[in-house]
Amino acid sequence: MAGIQEVETSPTLEEISSVTNETGWCKSWCRWKPTSMDHLVNSESKMLQFVKTTLEKKQVILPSGQKLWTLIANKKISNKTPIVMVHGFAGGVGLWCMNLDALSKYRPLYAFDLLGFGRSSRPKFGSDPDEVEKMFVQSIEDWRQAQDLNKMILLGHSFGGYLVSSYALKYPDRVKSLVLVDPWGFPKLEPDGERARRVPLWIRALVRILSPFNPLGVVRAAGPWGPGLIKRFRADFKTRYPEVTEQDENTVFEYIYHCNAGSPSGESGFKQMNQDLGYAYKPMLSRIGGLRKDVPVTFVYGARSWMDVNSGHETQNLLPDNHVEVYSVKGAGHHVYADRPELFHEIIDTVCDALD
Repeated sequence: MAGIQEVETSPTLEEISSVTNETGWCKSWCRWKPTSMDHLVNSESKMLQFVKTTLEKKQVILPSGQKLWTLIANKKISNKTPIVMVHGFAGGVGLWCMNLDALSKYRPLYAFDLLGFGRSSRPKFGSDPDEVEKMFVQSIEDWRQAQDLNKMILLGHSFGGYLVSSYALKYPDRVKSLVLVDPWGFPKLEPDGERARRVPLWIRALVRILSPFNPLGVVRAAGPWGPGLIKRFRADFKTRYPEVTEQDENTVFEYIYHCNAGSPSGESGFKQMNQDLGYAYKPMLSRIGGLRKDVPVTFVYGARSWMDVNSGHETQNLLPDNHVEVYSVKGAGHHVYADRPELFHEIIDTVCDALD
């Protein structure tokens, strides 16, 4: 079991509710849902119980007063650039549980819950996609300053990949290498393109019907049946975390549920940054060409993922003076880091070892 240092507790459910200005009706609704901050803390602990590396766990307080829940491993290693891991939409630090030991073996490792997700603060995001993106990116920079990190190997999965790309465009001095794991938000919207044609008509209709609502609203609306919905529709997670599910097959589903059953803060922000059929409002392929020449980029795609590996190859063309590598991991889906962890670690170690 991991040696874990609890430096500071995360915000309570009541604190989260006060930040998001929930009405009394909403608070009653939350009580009907089988979730609380204690539930999230306990499910995260169960996810991390097999991590052997000693983890420092703390809330990092930002100048805005918001907090980002953070895990730190091997902080005392001073001759290696730290790797900073940023999860995707609807995720949290617990989903890195199979990667923390391997990737922190020879260098410091940091992972945090994005603003509005997991055990981090859940502020109210506005409706302007540009302002929402700026708020996410600024929280990452404020977090870096609070941790006194000079340079980072910045690794982001899915939505996290989009955000760290945006961060690297604004703060290239702080990024020694950019690692994008099955990143969301790169392709440009092409309603009649091949990707759109692959989406069944009924799904397109459903997306339009549900577009006024937050993506995971149905999970919260289901109340006591919410955890069961997660287990039914994301049964694939059971095979991704064998050590965790061998002891309790519900642990992963409970963690994902409790990460997302609270106030939909980051989820609302993510929704504002989307347009039709899950495309980004500001596609990264329209912007990544502005990345500074000395920032290397590595794409790690799952060969079975719905994300388009061609975005990685297009980035190679857009950044002819940068070192850009594109990997497609056979047998892996969107969650490459959990589907093929050993191969994933080998790729990330290769990237890191080339730097220092």
